[in-house]
Amino acid sequence: MPYEHELTKAFDCSRMTVNKALTQLARAGLIERRRKAGTFVTRPPARSAVLEIGDIRTEALALGGAYRFEVITRRRRAASADFGAGAALLELKCLHFAGDRPICFEERLINLEVIPEAAAEPFAELSPGAWLVRHAPWNSAEHRIRAAPAGALAAARLKLKRGTACLVIERRTLNARGPVTFVRLTYPGDAHELVARFKPADT
Repeated sequence: MPYEHELTKAFDCSRMTVNKALTQLARAGLIERRRKAGTFVTRPPARSAVLEIGDIRTEALALGGAYRFEVITRRRRAASADFGAGAALLELKCLHFAGDRPICFEERLINLEVIPEAAAEPFAELSPGAWLVRHAPWNSAEHRIRAAPAGALAAARLKLKRGTACLVIERRTLNARGPVTFVRLTYPGDAHELVARFKPADT
C-alpha cells in the first residue's frame, strides 16, 4: 500500500528529526500542516482501476465510512438512437455514501429490451451497478473519463458548490443482444482517483 510505504520511508532513518518526518509526510499528502492551526491527517482518496468496473461500496469503505446508497428517482422512458429507437429504458438516479458523506452521484440507463428483469427489481439490497454485475452478462465496455465542473444537479446531491471540480466516469456495456447499460458517475474531485496496473507489450 502506498500509504504504508510512505510512512516507512518517513521514519526509516533514526536520525531524522520530527520536523523532517512531518515535512516528508506532508509532501506525500498524508498530513496537512496549517500555520497557527496545527497538523491534520488528510483523508486518503478512494481508488479504482481504470480498466475495471469498480465497486462503489469498496470505494466508500476505503474512505473509512459505512456504505449505503439511495435510489433518488426511477422512471421508464423511450430510448434514443444509442440504445435503438423505441426501446424501453429504465432511468435511475442514485446517491452513494461513505458514512454521512455523499461520494458519488450516479445517473444510469438500463436497456429493458436486453435486461427485462430490471423493470421489477427494487434495488433495495444491491445498488444498480452491483446488481447488473451479477445479473447482466456483458462482453464489451467503454470508459470515458474527464474532469468537469459540478452542474446544478450533481452539486446539490453531492453537497458541493456549483462549478466544483469533479471526476466524471461514463461507461457503456454491451453484450450480444445489444447495449446493456449506460452510466455516468460523478465524484467530488478530492475524493477519488483512478489507478491502472499494466505490463509492457511483448516485443
